[in-house]
Amino acid sequence: MTCCGELDWREENTGALTGAREERLKMPMDGKGVKVKIFGSEYPLRGESEEVTKKVAGYVDEMIHAIHEKIPEQPPLTVAVLSALNITEDLFKEREKYRSFLAFAESEINRMNAFLDQYLASEGQGSLS
Repeated sequence: MTCCGELDWREENTGALTGAREERLKMPMDGKGVKVKIFGSEYPLRGESEEVTKKVAGYVDEMIHAIHEKIPEQPPLTVAVLSALNITEDLFKEREKYRSFLAFAESEINRMNAFLDQYLASEGQGSLS
């Protein structure tokens, strides 16, 4: 997602990225721009999908408003940084859940494979008699 007419961070900062993030940033955008409102300011953005761009912007806006309600005396930059930290924390938690799920799924698949191997081996011995 980029801000139209602004620096396209997708192209400038890919050298610092690796793996899936870099591949995701190389994906072509649909070229359609959409205007979103975040914390009272309107931003022209474009991304892979107008729908996804709107959802992401809505999530950011909700987070900023939630933080601002808790600490209304803080300047907008502080609220934005705290929101970014909360969103990043959510992302890290989801990544950890995903890793745990993958480890569990792999363990269960290995357990099922061992069971099937054992069953097939016992069936093979029974049919040889």
